[in-house]
Amino acid sequence: MNTETKDEKAVMSFELERVIAAGRDSLTDEMVGRLAGSAAEALDLVDKAGRAGLGKAIPAIAEMVNNGDLERLSQLARVYHAAQDALTDEMIGRMAETLGEGMSLLDRLNRSGFWRLVEVMERLESTGALERIATSLPQLLERLEMVSGMLSCLENAAKSSKAQPAKGGIGSLWHIMTDEKTVNSLQFLLNMSEQMQENCAKPR
Repeated sequence: MNTETKDEKAVMSFELERVIAAGRDSLTDEMVGRLAGSAAEALDLVDKAGRAGLGKAIPAIAEMVNNGDLERLSQLARVYHAAQDALTDEMIGRMAETLGEGMSLLDRLNRSGFWRLVEVMERLESTGALERIATSLPQLLERLEMVSGMLSCLENAAKSSKAQPAKGGIGSLWHIMTDEKTVNSLQFLLNMSEQMQENCAKPR
């Protein structure tokens, strides 16, 4: 039995030597150089990782992998890369131009005192005056239109008076007094006088 065991060991040793010899024969100088270079790079990488403290980051990276945060970061990086590829030189130029115009507008607003107007508006809002102005603004515009119409009527009346020369005599006076337009005009003046007395001549 010992003889068989020795024979088996001898056969295995012989086969192992043949495998090593075949591997030695198949290795060329170029392959040996590549293996040595790869081993040196691997050792250098391990050394750099050790000096950079990468071992401390491995638990955090493992936690990110378990939570799915690493996958989300990679997806975000892919989206950013796709957006970067989609941007053309023309789009970048337009964005830069728009940004420049926006900065120029802000500079003009700052120099024109726009922010002081904003402060005034804030004070009006805090005191409630802005709301009152907004409520009375439609009425004010309506009154301005009425004043504009009245001035226009006065201008037209002055032009008509210049175009129509006045006639003297009792007959002309009687005609004016009995004219329907004259009666309507006098009635209008009386109504306006009453309204002015009620609204403008009240005792304070």
